[in-house]
Amino acid sequence: MTPFKILALTAGIAFLSAGSYKENNADNNLPVQNVSLAPVSSLTKDSKIQVALLLDTSNSMDGLIDQAKSRLWNIVNTLTTLKYNGQAPQIEIALYEYGNDGIRDENYIRQVTPLTQDLDLVSEKLFALRTNGGSEYCGAVIRDASANLNWDGNEKSMKLIYIAGNEPFDQGKINYKETVSKAKDKNIYTNTIFCGSREEGIQTFWQNGALLGGGKYFNIDSNRKVIYIETPYDIRISECNAKLNDTYIYYGNHGSEYRIKQITQDKNAEAQSASNLVERAVAKSKKNAYKNDHWDLVDKAEKDAGFIANVKESELPAELKGKSKAEIQKMVSVKSVAREKIQKEIEELSKKRQTYIDGEMKKRGTSDSDDLGKAIERSILELAKKNGYSL
Repeated sequence: MTPFKILALTAGIAFLSAGSYKENNADNNLPVQNVSLAPVSSLTKDSKIQVALLLDTSNSMDGLIDQAKSRLWNIVNTLTTLKYNGQAPQIEIALYEYGNDGIRDENYIRQVTPLTQDLDLVSEKLFALRTNGGSEYCGAVIRDASANLNWDGNEKSMKLIYIAGNEPFDQGKINYKETVSKAKDKNIYTNTIFCGSREEGIQTFWQNGALLGGGKYFNIDSNRKVIYIETPYDIRISECNAKLNDTYIYYGNHGSEYRIKQITQDKNAEAQSASNLVERAVAKSKKNAYKNDHWDLVDKAEKDAGFIANVKESELPAELKGKSKAEIQKMVSVKSVAREKIQKEIEELSKKRQTYIDGEMKKRGTSDSDDLGKAIERSILELAKKNGYSL
């Protein structure tokens, strides 16, 4: 197996994007924070990998959603193995749902998250998805995603759409041939994942959609359970994850809520499996994917060296109130050093873990399982090579 077998939706899976974030869900009453991405020395500022995950949430797709929950962090980890000219691009993931009668839209589509590096938000919204019978209009959701997401204009950036479902690809008033072709003209590649037999997917135009969109066509068994392999390194990585969480210092009026969200998404990942929590921990160790400068003082200070000098005491947590700017800076520096050390340990352990998993899979004689994550994994590898990216 390749290093891409590190897998867990986004895109990516994703993913805050440049500019402000406006969540269109009725249940989200948190204020908009206009925060740009942090310029980190190991990142290249002029390229991104952007992944939009378009999931069918009609009645028959519970298995697909479960696979997405189980593979989100593994997909993120796959993306973080890629480099462009030796540098790690920023990772952004977006999430859409379609084919759900509960969506108040004539085409039954909804942007769940924008392209963002707020991966806790992506995870939160993914775990909140519920299936409901509906009409699946692939052309419409691809048109919305390709037109309304904040796709990067740099030709070095890799822009990918993954749409998964089980109904004919040509349903609805919006012509899928036009939408995928227009997306391709903007260097956005459309990949299709049919939940059913390969032949049925071909007959119902899923393969044609990928062909026109410059992407890959896959078929999967959406009801198949994700394969997990326990390793001798899992416990230690989970311990490192707990220590990693202790390096975060929230700030802002809603910083504590974001801090709680981080812990909640750890629990959501663990509810899928212990291995999924480990995959999330690995993803959290990747600076080009997991950034929280919109609520974490350590990430914010790395982005803006002058922020601490100007931060209001009212925006600080209780343990920092009453302390001098020098004391706050020292605490942030200590946390930053500790975080980097923990992230390096997780990275080293994850490599050993992957080697162990590869060996076990080889013994079993199955290099790939038939699920959403593996389909995305394989196509990322092929499209990355095509676009000049390397491991």
